[in-house]
Amino acid sequence: MIEIIPVLDLMSGVAVSGKSGKRDTYQPLVTVYSSSSDPVEIAASLKRQGAKRIYIADLDAIEGVGSNLDVVRRINHILPVMLDWGVKDFQTFQFALDYSDKVIIATETLSSIRDLEKITKTFTPERIIFSIDIKDGQILSKHLSLGFNELKQVLKDLKLEEIILLDISGVGTLKSFNTDLLDRFIDFGDSLILGGGVTPEDFHLHKRGVTKFLIGSALHSGKISLDILNLY
Repeated sequence: MIEIIPVLDLMSGVAVSGKSGKRDTYQPLVTVYSSSSDPVEIAASLKRQGAKRIYIADLDAIEGVGSNLDVVRRINHILPVMLDWGVKDFQTFQFALDYSDKVIIATETLSSIRDLEKITKTFTPERIIFSIDIKDGQILSKHLSLGFNELKQVLKDLKLEEIILLDISGVGTLKSFNTDLLDRFIDFGDSLILGGGVTPEDFHLHKRGVTKFLIGSALHSGKISLDILNLY
């Protein structure tokens, strides 16, 4: 069964949208799910339409210029939140657990593999999601120096329940997911959550064992509706 996970990017308390991770160009989100860019209103509307959980990227926190955690907490009372707020280490992961259902550890901001290992040994797998952030075909990271094969081995050893494969270059483009990138990580099968440019044409990937998709632009523009799941 396919799962569509709606995406919200937050800046300065509002939902925003843009392309390819160029955050300085992001604008307030225009969505079919609300007449405004109020993220709480959008989340409530998504729940009414059948969403089971929601992915939130707190772009202010990721960029180190503040946070939207109070908004995240309000949304978490509406829908379980998978939160990327720029986890760097054990402490920043632990802190975010009070605001969301699951906390995402992303390659973009993680300080060290040692911190990742400590997190996985301390907290239950249900609270942890790892995100492989890819930009321009390379692993995006401020602190790690890992190749694809080395990262794959680390993740296999940790046996994580859910792994996001996020092609940041594809975000907002509606060009479909990069299948060459998927081929590198297909071994993780049903643990994978794909994000970045996903369109309805990507849903055939369930035949390869991938059933979970982060949907932002295609959902908010109305190109994909949550009731499309009835077709699969």
